[in-house]
Amino acid sequence: MPDVDAVDTVGVAGAGTMGSGIAQVAAQHGYEVVVRDVDEALVEKGLAAVDEGLDRLVEKGDLAAGEADAARERVTGTTDLAELAPAGLVVEAVVEDVDVKRDVFADLDRVTGPDAVLATNTSTLSITTIAAATDRPGQVVGLHFMNPVPVMKGIEVVVGEKTDPEVVAFAHEFAEALGKETWEADDKPGFVTNRILMPWINEGIRAYDEGVATKADVDRGMKLGTNVPMGPLELADHIGLDVCLHASETLHEELGDRYRPAYLLKRKVEAGDLGKKTGLGFYEYE
Repeated sequence: MPDVDAVDTVGVAGAGTMGSGIAQVAAQHGYEVVVRDVDEALVEKGLAAVDEGLDRLVEKGDLAAGEADAARERVTGTTDLAELAPAGLVVEAVVEDVDVKRDVFADLDRVTGPDAVLATNTSTLSITTIAAATDRPGQVVGLHFMNPVPVMKGIEVVVGEKTDPEVVAFAHEFAEALGKETWEADDKPGFVTNRILMPWINEGIRAYDEGVATKADVDRGMKLGTNVPMGPLELADHIGLDVCLHASETLHEELGDRYRPAYLLKRKVEAGDLGKKTGLGFYEYE
């Protein structure tokens, strides 16, 4: 089993918002990073997102230009899954679909070294179910990064039914090596964060939809009343309304009616208004 100090290369399966953020942070902290996606255009988009993220840190004075350039040099992109073979750790960050993830993990199990740890960034799906697609379920763990990855300090470490305690310790140590703080959750639906967050977001949407307050006052009331940085509607736009709906539906299926998605959330997603990423959700964005 590798220890954190022995890992030189981190693989990232998926070059989307979460994958590119994970790649950026790992590169900033000295790891060689290989980002893989199924299409060259997706890979290029992910690498561009890493560049943009590093540029923002330089502009804000949070990272020296030379350090940003060095981090860029550590990140490579590919469509060839076999190029993840040297990684001591691979973090999967593909679409939140259990069948897709299981296929990815089966492939990763085949191409990576026998001691490599395989982590999933899933926010709601079972680690145990995903791990069962491999011949190394003890080396599969949840590393649930928060969005946006370069900004948020927390990582949720999720323990599957067969996750080895040494792998759990490795996951915590890796997160800390990225300058993050961790908490640990058992492999129950939604873990800690989404189990609590999704009902909060859905109730905020219902309050707005039922005329309790304007959307601005729902968010303002929660920010001023509970000292959170974003209200539920603003946060839903930031996460992506489609992502919130999928997480809510998964929790609803597993845990019952208390997790039923708000009607307005479903209507927004059906209309294609997904939040910041489409320019329109509960609010408008440029």
